[in-house]
Amino acid sequence: MKTARYILFILIYLSCGSPKPQKLEKTTQKEITILFIGNSLTYTNNLPELVKKAAKEKEISIKTKLIAFPNYAILDHWNDGNVQKEIKSKNYDFVILQQGPSSQTFGKQILLDYGKKYSALCKENTAKLCYFMVWPSRRYYSTFDKVIKNHKEAALQNDAILLPVGEVWKTYFDTKNNFDYYSPDGFHPSLMGSQVAANVIVEYLFEK
Repeated sequence: MKTARYILFILIYLSCGSPKPQKLEKTTQKEITILFIGNSLTYTNNLPELVKKAAKEKEISIKTKLIAFPNYAILDHWNDGNVQKEIKSKNYDFVILQQGPSSQTFGKQILLDYGKKYSALCKENTAKLCYFMVWPSRRYYSTFDKVIKNHKEAALQNDAILLPVGEVWKTYFDTKNNFDYYSPDGFHPSLMGSQVAANVIVEYLFEK
Protein backbone atom coordinates (compact mmCIF):
# COMPACT_ATOMS: atom_id res chain seq x y z
CA MET A 1 0.00 0.00 0.00
CA LYS A 2 2.79 2.36 0.96
CA THR A 3 4.58 1.55 -2.28
CA ALA A 4 1.51 2.42 -4.35
CA ARG A 5 1.13 5.75 -2.55
CA TYR A 6 4.81 6.57 -3.16
CA ILE A 7 4.52 5.81 -6.87
CA LEU A 8 1.38 7.97 -7.09
CA PHE A 9 3.26 10.88 -5.41
CA ILE A 10 6.11 10.61 -7.88
CA LEU A 11 3.74 10.62 -10.86
CA ILE A 12 1.91 13.71 -9.58
CA TYR A 13 5.26 15.55 -8.99
CA LEU A 14 6.54 14.76 -12.46
CA SER A 15 3.29 15.81 -14.11
CA CYS A 16 3.45 19.19 -12.39
CA GLY A 17 7.08 19.79 -13.42
CA SER A 18 9.75 21.58 -11.46
CA PRO A 19 9.21 25.24 -10.55
CA LYS A 20 10.31 27.69 -13.26
CA PRO A 21 12.93 30.28 -12.25
CA GLN A 22 11.63 33.81 -11.88
CA LYS A 23 12.79 36.22 -14.58
CA LEU A 24 15.01 38.86 -13.01
CA GLU A 25 14.35 42.49 -13.76
CA LYS A 26 17.18 44.24 -15.62
CA THR A 27 19.11 46.35 -13.16
CA THR A 28 19.56 50.02 -13.88
CA GLN A 29 23.06 50.62 -15.19
CA LYS A 30 25.18 53.23 -13.48
CA GLU A 31 25.83 56.34 -15.52
CA ILE A 32 29.52 56.54 -16.44
CA THR A 33 31.19 59.93 -16.10
CA ILE A 34 34.16 60.94 -18.24
CA LEU A 35 36.39 64.00 -18.04
CA PHE A 36 38.07 64.91 -21.34
CA ILE A 37 41.22 67.03 -21.08
CA GLY A 38 42.77 68.19 -24.33
CA ASN A 39 42.84 70.68 -27.17
CA SER A 40 41.29 71.23 -30.60
CA LEU A 41 41.79 67.59 -31.60
CA THR A 42 39.20 66.73 -28.94
CA TYR A 43 36.77 69.63 -29.25
CA THR A 44 36.64 69.54 -33.07
CA ASN A 45 33.33 67.88 -34.01
CA ASN A 46 32.53 67.67 -30.27
CA LEU A 47 34.18 64.31 -29.68
CA PRO A 48 32.68 63.85 -26.18
CA GLU A 49 29.18 64.06 -27.64
CA LEU A 50 30.11 61.50 -30.31
CA VAL A 51 31.40 59.21 -27.57
CA LYS A 52 28.07 59.54 -25.75
CA LYS A 53 26.20 58.58 -28.92
CA ALA A 54 28.48 55.61 -29.65
CA ALA A 55 28.05 54.37 -26.09
CA LYS A 56 24.28 54.81 -26.19
CA GLU A 57 24.13 52.44 -29.16
CA LYS A 58 25.59 49.82 -26.81
CA GLU A 59 23.11 50.75 -24.06
CA ILE A 60 25.79 52.48 -22.00
CA SER A 61 24.85 55.79 -20.41
CA ILE A 62 27.61 58.38 -20.30
CA LYS A 63 27.93 61.88 -18.91
CA THR A 64 30.91 63.98 -20.04
CA LYS A 65 32.75 67.18 -19.24
CA LEU A 66 35.30 68.77 -21.56
CA ILE A 67 38.22 71.01 -20.63
CA ALA A 68 40.04 71.87 -23.86
CA PHE A 69 41.78 74.91 -25.32
CA PRO A 70 43.69 75.51 -28.58
CA ASN A 71 47.30 74.29 -28.60
CA TYR A 72 47.18 73.08 -25.00
CA ALA A 73 49.33 70.21 -23.73
CA ILE A 74 48.52 68.31 -20.57
CA LEU A 75 51.16 70.32 -18.69
CA ASP A 76 49.31 73.56 -19.56
CA HIS A 77 46.12 72.15 -18.07
CA TRP A 78 48.01 71.02 -15.00
CA ASN A 79 49.60 74.45 -14.54
CA ASP A 80 46.17 76.11 -14.84
CA GLY A 81 44.98 74.07 -11.88
CA ASN A 82 41.36 73.57 -12.96
CA VAL A 83 41.72 69.91 -13.89
CA GLN A 84 42.96 69.04 -10.42
CA LYS A 85 39.81 70.53 -8.88
CA GLU A 86 37.63 68.54 -11.25
CA ILE A 87 39.38 65.24 -10.56
CA LYS A 88 39.30 65.87 -6.80
CA SER A 89 35.53 66.21 -6.99
CA LYS A 90 35.44 62.39 -7.32
CA ASN A 91 32.75 62.77 -9.99
CA TYR A 92 34.57 60.86 -12.71
CA ASP A 93 35.08 57.22 -13.61
CA PHE A 94 37.55 57.99 -16.41
CA VAL A 95 39.90 60.90 -17.13
CA ILE A 96 41.00 61.02 -20.79
CA LEU A 97 44.17 62.98 -21.58
CA GLN A 98 44.99 64.31 -25.03
CA GLN A 99 47.71 66.56 -26.36
CA GLY A 100 49.45 67.02 -29.69
CA PRO A 101 51.12 64.13 -31.53
CA SER A 102 54.05 63.99 -29.07
CA SER A 103 56.43 62.30 -31.48
CA GLN A 104 59.43 64.33 -30.31
CA THR A 105 61.40 63.97 -27.09
CA PHE A 106 59.80 66.94 -25.32
CA GLY A 107 56.26 65.82 -26.08
CA LYS A 108 57.06 62.28 -24.98
CA GLN A 109 58.51 63.55 -21.70
CA ILE A 110 55.33 65.51 -20.99
CA LEU A 111 53.25 62.39 -21.59
CA LEU A 112 55.44 60.47 -19.16
CA ASP A 113 56.10 63.02 -16.43
CA TYR A 114 52.75 64.79 -16.28
CA GLY A 115 50.93 61.55 -16.93
CA LYS A 116 52.48 60.31 -13.69
CA LYS A 117 51.00 63.30 -11.84
CA TYR A 118 47.57 62.74 -13.37
CA SER A 119 47.73 59.02 -12.67
CA ALA A 120 48.47 59.54 -8.97
CA LEU A 121 45.68 62.10 -8.67
CA CYS A 122 43.20 59.82 -10.44
CA LYS A 123 44.03 56.90 -8.16
CA GLU A 124 43.47 59.09 -5.12
CA ASN A 125 40.05 60.07 -6.41
CA THR A 126 38.60 56.79 -7.75
CA ALA A 127 39.11 57.59 -11.45
CA LYS A 128 40.98 55.67 -14.15
CA LEU A 129 43.48 57.53 -16.31
CA CYS A 130 43.34 57.07 -20.10
CA TYR A 131 45.55 58.30 -22.93
CA PHE A 132 43.83 59.37 -26.14
CA MET A 133 46.47 58.54 -28.76
CA VAL A 134 46.14 61.04 -31.59
CA TRP A 135 48.00 61.34 -34.92
CA PRO A 136 50.52 63.60 -36.65
CA SER A 137 49.59 65.97 -39.46
CA ARG A 138 49.86 64.58 -42.97
CA ARG A 139 52.89 66.79 -43.46
CA TYR A 140 54.70 64.85 -40.72
CA TYR A 141 53.22 61.46 -41.48
CA SER A 142 56.68 59.90 -41.18
CA THR A 143 56.54 60.48 -37.41
CA PHE A 144 53.42 58.34 -36.96
CA ASP A 145 55.27 55.32 -35.54
CA LYS A 146 56.87 57.50 -32.85
CA VAL A 147 53.46 58.91 -31.91
CA ILE A 148 52.16 55.39 -31.42
CA LYS A 149 55.26 54.21 -29.55
CA ASN A 150 55.35 57.18 -27.16
CA HIS A 151 51.68 56.89 -26.22
CA LYS A 152 52.02 53.16 -25.62
CA GLU A 153 55.03 53.71 -23.39
CA ALA A 154 53.32 56.46 -21.40
CA ALA A 155 50.18 54.40 -20.83
CA LEU A 156 52.19 51.38 -19.72
CA GLN A 157 54.46 53.36 -17.43
CA ASN A 158 51.60 55.25 -15.78
CA ASP A 159 49.16 52.35 -15.43
CA ALA A 160 46.63 53.96 -17.77
CA ILE A 161 44.20 52.72 -20.39
CA LEU A 162 45.44 53.29 -23.92
CA LEU A 163 42.85 54.48 -26.44
CA PRO A 164 44.77 53.76 -29.67
CA VAL A 165 42.88 56.01 -32.06
CA GLY A 166 46.03 57.05 -33.93
CA GLU A 167 47.03 53.44 -34.48
CA VAL A 168 43.58 52.62 -35.89
CA TRP A 169 43.84 55.64 -38.19
CA LYS A 170 47.26 54.59 -39.47
CA THR A 171 46.10 51.05 -40.22
CA TYR A 172 43.23 52.49 -42.24
CA PHE A 173 45.46 54.92 -44.13
CA ASP A 174 48.11 52.33 -44.91
CA THR A 175 45.54 49.75 -46.02
CA LYS A 176 43.15 51.95 -47.98
CA ASN A 177 45.48 54.75 -49.08
CA ASN A 178 42.58 57.03 -48.20
CA PHE A 179 43.07 59.97 -45.85
CA ASP A 180 39.46 61.04 -45.34
CA TYR A 181 39.80 60.86 -41.54
CA TYR A 182 41.67 64.17 -41.86
CA SER A 183 39.88 67.44 -42.45
CA PRO A 184 41.06 69.66 -45.34
CA ASP A 185 43.77 71.24 -43.15
CA GLY A 186 45.55 67.87 -43.01
CA PHE A 187 45.65 67.72 -39.21
CA HIS A 188 42.29 68.11 -37.48
CA PRO A 189 39.80 65.26 -37.82
CA SER A 190 36.97 65.21 -40.30
CA LEU A 191 33.58 64.24 -38.88
CA MET A 192 34.27 60.69 -40.05
CA GLY A 193 37.64 60.73 -38.30
CA SER A 194 36.05 61.90 -35.04
CA GLN A 195 33.35 59.23 -35.32
CA VAL A 196 36.04 56.57 -35.71
CA ALA A 197 37.82 58.03 -32.68
CA ALA A 198 34.60 57.85 -30.65
CA ASN A 199 34.04 54.21 -31.59
CA VAL A 200 37.61 53.30 -30.63
CA ILE A 201 37.27 55.07 -27.28
CA VAL A 202 34.03 53.27 -26.44
CA GLU A 203 35.47 49.92 -27.52
CA TYR A 204 38.59 50.23 -25.40
CA LEU A 205 36.82 51.63 -22.36
CA PHE A 206 34.01 49.10 -22.22
CA GLU A 207 34.79 46.06 -24.39
CA LYS A 208 38.50 45.39 -24.10
